[in-house]
Amino acid sequence: MFQSFDATSTPDQGPPRLARLRKAMAAAGIDAFIVPRADAHQGEYVAPCDERLAWLTGFTGSAGFAVVLKEEAGVFVDGRYRVQVRAQVATDHFTPVHWPDTKLADWLADRLGDQAVVGFDPWLHTRSEIDALNKAGLSLKPVKNLVDDIWVDRPPAPSGKISPYPIEFAGRSAAEKRAEIADRLTKAGQKTAILTLPDSISWLLNIRGRDIARIPVVQAFAILHDTGTVDLFMTPEKADGIKDHLGNEVTKHPPEMLIGKLAECAGPVRVDDKTAPHAIGLELENNGVEIVWAEDPCILPKARKTSAEIAATTEAHLRDGAAMVEFLAWLDNAAPASRLTEIDVVTSLEGFRRATNALQDISFDTICGAGPNGAIVHYRVTHETNRTITPGDLLLIDSGGQYIDGTTDVTRTVTTGTPDPDQIAAFTRVLQGMIAISRARWPKGLSGRDLDPLARAPLWMAGQDFDHGTGHGVGVFLSVHEGPQRLSRTSLVPLEPGMILSNEPGYYREGAFGIRIENLVTVVEAPALPGGDDRVQLAFNTLTWVPIDTRLVDASALSPGEREWLNAYHAEIRDRIGPRVSDSTRDWLIAATRAI
Repeated sequence: MFQSFDATSTPDQGPPRLARLRKAMAAAGIDAFIVPRADAHQGEYVAPCDERLAWLTGFTGSAGFAVVLKEEAGVFVDGRYRVQVRAQVATDHFTPVHWPDTKLADWLADRLGDQAVVGFDPWLHTRSEIDALNKAGLSLKPVKNLVDDIWVDRPPAPSGKISPYPIEFAGRSAAEKRAEIADRLTKAGQKTAILTLPDSISWLLNIRGRDIARIPVVQAFAILHDTGTVDLFMTPEKADGIKDHLGNEVTKHPPEMLIGKLAECAGPVRVDDKTAPHAIGLELENNGVEIVWAEDPCILPKARKTSAEIAATTEAHLRDGAAMVEFLAWLDNAAPASRLTEIDVVTSLEGFRRATNALQDISFDTICGAGPNGAIVHYRVTHETNRTITPGDLLLIDSGGQYIDGTTDVTRTVTTGTPDPDQIAAFTRVLQGMIAISRARWPKGLSGRDLDPLARAPLWMAGQDFDHGTGHGVGVFLSVHEGPQRLSRTSLVPLEPGMILSNEPGYYREGAFGIRIENLVTVVEAPALPGGDDRVQLAFNTLTWVPIDTRLVDASALSPGEREWLNAYHAEIRDRIGPRVSDSTRDWLIAATRAI
């Protein structure tokens, strides 16, 4: 299996490691040390050798950081992880801190004197992060990573092999992409751009890798010149067999040559202060190279999918949808009659995806939470937490697959018995929010922040909400979490045709149940309406075709338009997925998608 159910850390490991770190801090003459969940490439996902936050604290979430003082250690997590962190860390040594409600600068200022020194590894923080702390008047000191000094059995750096990404799926050659980005640099008066994000480099060069579990990216640094040539920095053995693909315009270097090449860069050099490690900017500044702080030039072009990418991922979602329908039919028949556990469910689901003979990996560790475990937003089942599913539990299953032609991400919440009225009411409100996003059309130029309230309005009317974004961007055989597009309260990036996003409102009642319903959608230009004006409007097309459990829906609470959308969605699932599943599963599908 791709997924393991072993616990990678336990709370008891944290306190002795914390004590060792404090000794290292004293020796280095610093009063505080920041431990982020980040690597030098500043991607969301990190290799085992970079899991410093988890190693020190026990917290394994995909976002957060710790700050260690002489007498206190805070673990900063957002709303997705506030239940999880309390279960994973020794709370008598580590204090969970609600972030971003509590700002790091404020937290430090309240606890440190004027002469206190805050140490940080400049390779693990961005320029914008450090600037925010500097503006707060804190005394910051770049230091070597103190966690690495005490982590004696730290895993080696990844060295996964690189493979070319087929042009029929990418839709554009690497040469075309390099030329486009180089032209953008020229028009902006910039000579070079420093690329640090693995998914940007993988997209630009039409390559995929195996450095990070679940995410087929290549860990590397790159310097892109306004001529379209690229200096690529990575472990040499990764690139065996792709010399012809990269061509003569891409020159490979070992990673240790990066610093020297930065000093040789012709300015102005474009660097993203929100994604590039602070160390990059320091090195350029120390060598007198002119810097232009601007967004990674690959981020937006990567987000605007080509027609070939949309066609490819459409097929991947149909394949994955058939696997999900086979799984849901199995689950519906098995759950009432047997003592299934969460691990049984995850194992079975991965088996159905493997049966497609196209699965490259799962796109993230499957979230399968029964009953109260469903209220842990990013719950990962282990042998220690594995819960037996009992009749009446709501079962939240959030999963996805990595296929060479697309990346999928789908969440369904199903009942395993007779749901109670409270569960039905909450599920229906979540469904109404999900339908509202699915049906939305809006003037071109609006951002995710403008649409996010549509998903929350039904919950707000009941005094409820969910403490995560409504949706994130998704790549095509790349990261399942892709920027810059999002559906969230804070996203200011205008939505554009070709962008892929998740649509996943939820509701979580700690100690009782969790509900989330998720489809992936792609932004398209909306057809003109009679009587409408000439302004361009956008809308969403659905990519995910998996039934929604209507046993949890209060049909009387739906508006006619909502009921029409749900029935049409289920009818299309029958048409699209029905021919792809077994006869017995097709019978189940017909019943599961019956109009309400």
